[in-house]
Amino acid sequence: MSWNVSDVMTKDVVVVGPDEDFKGCAKLLQVHGISALPVVEAGTLIGIVSEADLLAMERERDAPHAPSVRRKGGEPVSGARMARDVMTSPAIFIRASASIPEAARLMYRESVKRLPVLDEQGALVGIVSRADLLKTFTRSDESIHRDVSENIVKKALFIDPRAVRVVVTNGYVRLMGELETRSLCLMLEQMVQRVEGTVGVTNELTFKLDDSHLRVDIPPRSLQLAADERT
Repeated sequence: MSWNVSDVMTKDVVVVGPDEDFKGCAKLLQVHGISALPVVEAGTLIGIVSEADLLAMERERDAPHAPSVRRKGGEPVSGARMARDVMTSPAIFIRASASIPEAARLMYRESVKRLPVLDEQGALVGIVSRADLLKTFTRSDESIHRDVSENIVKKALFIDPRAVRVVVTNGYVRLMGELETRSLCLMLEQMVQRVEGTVGVTNELTFKLDDSHLRVDIPPRSLQLAADERT
């Protein structure tokens, strides 16, 4: 239902060691059509080299009266020609289990275009870009419909599917039918809003009992359905 970074990240990551030279890094970026290379040493992520890092190195190297290039942060690096000399370190990363909104907020806050992805043991398992985060909005209406009807209506809230009519058009979900209580109608609307790829929700549900004076929270586990139940 709710996608994580692991659902949209690129798993086949091109990496380099800290001793990879400038030309090697540049060639890998060009050959693979990517914009950054995680730098890994002894299985541990120690930094990341981006196109911007390499261009900055060349700009500083050719600048008049500039005896050395400078690493991000300002310290001079004499004769920097390897990944360890120009990489951004420590690398800003995100966990594979993080949510899509978490990744988006981190990218925005740190002004980066991509994030190395680590598992709970700290191993590099992927890389996620801004474009990857937008994949949720490429879901088909049929996929969203199945998610709402099967995972939310039937499995999470135990509502008879015949009681709710779900119509999805260009990511907009329309809910119609009659449920037992007003709180259940609102709960269903809130959960549908969290479905990845949903652009908006129109709630046309009616109810038999107005229980709005009672507080009803969405069951936490209802928002954490297994990934293999999604399409």
